Amino acid sequence: MIPRHGPRLAYALLLLAPGLWSANMIVARWAAGWFPPHALAFWRWTIALLPMLALCGAVLWRRRAELRREWRDLLLLGALGMWVCGAFVYIAGETTSATNIGLIYAGVPILVMLLSARVFHEPLSGAQLTGAIIALTGVLAIVLKGDPGSLLRLAFTRGDLWALTAAGCWAVYTVLLRHRPTTLDPFLRLTAITAAGILVLAPFTLAESQLVGVPPLEWRALFAAVVVGLLPGFGAYQAYSWLVRELGAARAGLVLYLTPLYTAGIAWGLLGEPVRWYHALGAALVFPGLLLANRGARR
Repeated sequence: MIPRHGPRLAYALLLLAPGLWSANMIVARWAAGWFPPHALAFWRWTIALLPMLALCGAVLWRRRAELRREWRDLLLLGALGMWVCGAFVYIAGETTSATNIGLIYAGVPILVMLLSARVFHEPLSGAQLTGAIIALTGVLAIVLKGDPGSLLRLAFTRGDLWALTAAGCWAVYTVLLRHRPTTLDPFLRLTAITAAGILVLAPFTLAESQLVGVPPLEWRALFAAVVVGLLPGFGAYQAYSWLVRELGAARAGLVLYLTPLYTAGIAWGLLGEPVRWYHALGAALVFPGLLLANRGARR
């Protein structure tokens, strides 16, 4: 369980979580075409659940009465966070480009801010919104590879609808995670949400296996499932749940703006993909934008 250690831990997790999420994009890119999307999401969360249960399974059993009281919220959050925001992105990647997915997800942090302010009256300052827009500009510089004209050349496919659904549901998941009442701490709650998400995923994974088959029984499938289960599954979601509680939905949602930078760095280190000038431009906008947004939120 992640204890309270104040702003230093919060900023450390703000920097760590996007790096863990980047592993999901790298593996999804690698596994496209041979690891069915629902199966990848199902095994991702099944593997992520194992260390969670090892750490807090006995506590959850003793507090099962609280789980029964919150089962509707847990099932809804599991469907949003593990099914839609898991399998739908993998499905989108089969028929749309990474550029399109990046553009769609670029608007999520601002959507989280607006939902939090409008529905739950979470404070939103001008500096916070300005910082988010500056960071958004940096993300767009990376996604568009420094060429605004590429917006005119984008070709949209049905995969974009899958990505748009996932992005919208991630914003709703973030806001509900912050504002729905619970007696569970972030670690216990996420463990319960993960179990609920696996229950939602199970029938869709079974149906998918009848239609397109199962993942290949070989080392690369096991490696892919373990990586996405432990890094973006167990690690990133635990950090994000704690950040949402400690910083609020709007500020925690800003971590998405760091993900393209981390993905580019990992792709450079592991896949040999070059780092371009627009990555530097994006970093020069994203980091000051995040700093301004967080300072504005504290005020």
